[in-house]
Amino acid sequence: MRSNKQGRATVAAWLRAAALTGGMLLAALPAAQGVAGPAPVDATASTSIPASAVPAGALVIIGGALRADTADVWRRVVELAGGPGARIAVLPAAAGNPARAGETTAALLQRYGAAPFVVPLAPRLAGRDYRQVADDPAVAQQVRDAGGVYFVGGDQQRITQALLRSDGTRTAVLQAVWDLFQRGGVVAGTSAGAAVMSRTMFADPPETLAVLQQGLQPGKALAPGLGLIGNDVFIDQHFLVRGRFARMIPAMMSHGYRLGLGIDENSAIVVRQQRQVEVLGYKGALLVDLSQARAGAAGQPLRVSDVALSYLDQGDRYDLVTARHEPGPDKQPAATAAEHGGPVYSNDILGNNAVLDVMEKLVDGNQREAIGIASGDPRLAQPQSGFAFRFRRTAGTTAWPSAISQACSIRDVRLDIAPLPVTSMATGLGAAFVP
Repeated sequence: MRSNKQGRATVAAWLRAAALTGGMLLAALPAAQGVAGPAPVDATASTSIPASAVPAGALVIIGGALRADTADVWRRVVELAGGPGARIAVLPAAAGNPARAGETTAALLQRYGAAPFVVPLAPRLAGRDYRQVADDPAVAQQVRDAGGVYFVGGDQQRITQALLRSDGTRTAVLQAVWDLFQRGGVVAGTSAGAAVMSRTMFADPPETLAVLQQGLQPGKALAPGLGLIGNDVFIDQHFLVRGRFARMIPAMMSHGYRLGLGIDENSAIVVRQQRQVEVLGYKGALLVDLSQARAGAAGQPLRVSDVALSYLDQGDRYDLVTARHEPGPDKQPAATAAEHGGPVYSNDILGNNAVLDVMEKLVDGNQREAIGIASGDPRLAQPQSGFAFRFRRTAGTTAWPSAISQACSIRDVRLDIAPLPVTSMATGLGAAFVP
């Protein structure tokens, strides 16, 4: 379990009071209308792209840990590459063992009907100079002539190391990937291969709680990605299982992003012409919208209000330009009667799937607000900053539960985040385990 769960006793008294009163407000949280600080993220920035510049191809962005039997994702990659027999270039640059990763991925694509080949381009591939391979005209032409490209997982910095020259320009192979994408091919990537899809990607960030407390170290936590999805959407992966929504928000704020998409494990989004999103796989993606968000002072622990969260479930479609959300065909608007009553809270909001669990309980209950807590190591002697997360229903909050499963699509739950001083429990812990 994550260490922040250990701090739940620190806020236990407050949680008990909230449960007794039914009130889910916390004084530390910003007011619902925003907090003093910098101006909100620019909501007027256009997400449109000139028609001549829009690639005709598609992206399949996979959140990592894709199972071999998640057939709808694998089949869609092959279909978008041209169908049975389609040539797909497997790029294992991110992998720690690129030879094995390339071979394994190629075998899976072949199982689903493709004719894949492995591009011997990876910083850790023995016996090859990746710089020479990256600018080899023959290798680049092989990639350009394919119907698709598949980036395997690992370390996303190895992908950009392999495909971007030291001056930031595209190598011949990366230009071939763009040429394929422009003419109508598919570019797919899992985990690290998903992270590189946006213009800015996480490189070497600290743990999420540390990001909230200290911010993102310039030049280390974030780095340039490949920008295949365009300049205005931030991508992250392994999203729900690792509670990464809380690190995405400060990253987006620091680089002026309005929209972010976090894809969960064994799940994928298909993005056509950089704008129309469809969700595939086991779970889904969290859409983070900072159009109306307001932040606290720079250089302080994160404080922000009015972040809009929407959960796009399997089968859903979403247009990044018009914000039109079409829930999957198995979903209908939620009934007016609440299924659950009583306060909703999580004492480990950065834990596995906790953010979605809170959102689902909020929209399926009779409360207007829910609270999540994140706190640090209770063994530290000095007080530290934890964080309170307030989730709010608004007039625009909507839920579409599935008729055939426990899944639920959710639109526009508002989130406020504020520092929450946490008193050290070191002395109490020492006494607790004395025989």
